[in-house]
Amino acid sequence: MIETRLLRQFIAVAEELHFNRAAERLHMAQPPLSQAIRRLEAEVGAPLFERNNRSVALTPAGAAFLDTARRTLVSLEEGVAHTRRVSQGMEGHLTLTFINVTPYQALLRALRDFRAAAPAVAFTLREASTREQVAALERGAADVGFLRTPGTTTLDLSLQTILREPIAVALPAGHPMAAQSEVALTALAGEAFVASPRALGQGFHDQLVQLCQTAGFAPRVVQQGRQLQTLVALVAAGFGIALLPASLAQPGRDDIVFRPLAADAPANLLHVDLLMGWNHARASPVRDRFIEAIRDAMPCHGQAVGRIPAPGHE
Repeated sequence: MIETRLLRQFIAVAEELHFNRAAERLHMAQPPLSQAIRRLEAEVGAPLFERNNRSVALTPAGAAFLDTARRTLVSLEEGVAHTRRVSQGMEGHLTLTFINVTPYQALLRALRDFRAAAPAVAFTLREASTREQVAALERGAADVGFLRTPGTTTLDLSLQTILREPIAVALPAGHPMAAQSEVALTALAGEAFVASPRALGQGFHDQLVQLCQTAGFAPRVVQQGRQLQTLVALVAAGFGIALLPASLAQPGRDDIVFRPLAADAPANLLHVDLLMGWNHARASPVRDRFIEAIRDAMPCHGQAVGRIPAPGHE
């Protein structure tokens, strides 16, 4: 293998076409430089310079090798710079998984700002349920996930709350309780519920069941939907009511209303968290930089972000 030092010495001689001037440029004596060039020619297996007492000139082989030497050093310098940027989290690739994040403008702004600050980071985006995200993070198929509280725990996953919002009750527009400013949880005991399957989001599902149990009943689920937006559609179509994150309330709709929930229940059951999750057992500078950027941009732990319109202002 030819040392990069020999390449730099060869380039200096090739550009100066004078051994003394090249030696001065390299801050070395002329005899060691001549010896280095002879050693390089021996490694290449061809004379690179024509020398006499009055001049130095490149041979055809030397001219060809000059191009190779320059490209090699440029490629090496670019590779070293790229390696440094990757180690600093400035370049790389991130696979993100997420539940529906459309309502969370603070998170969307944070994602946009990170992309502007780190344009060399490439992204793969995949929508997935909480259970699917946990599995992807555990096996290394995802770098960062935005998910609800999982129903199971793993030693390898770190989870951090980045948003917190109240749980609201979603009612069809013609429901008798739709005109109320808030709805008592106990009043929902006889209602038909629509909900997401426990298998797709065990933590959120169990939280809602526990919430209802504090009011003395178990929710009677008559229809299920894979995504929360599907549950909104089912409520609007009159299939039942739902307990949902308040951020899903959509101003301007006349077929569904969201109302605050009045309940004598622990605070942790009355709010739902959006979590950022990652596998701390896997090293990734670009992921760590991304996590820090999102963490710094998001509201403080426990801050409510859901807004529930007053009656008549959906």
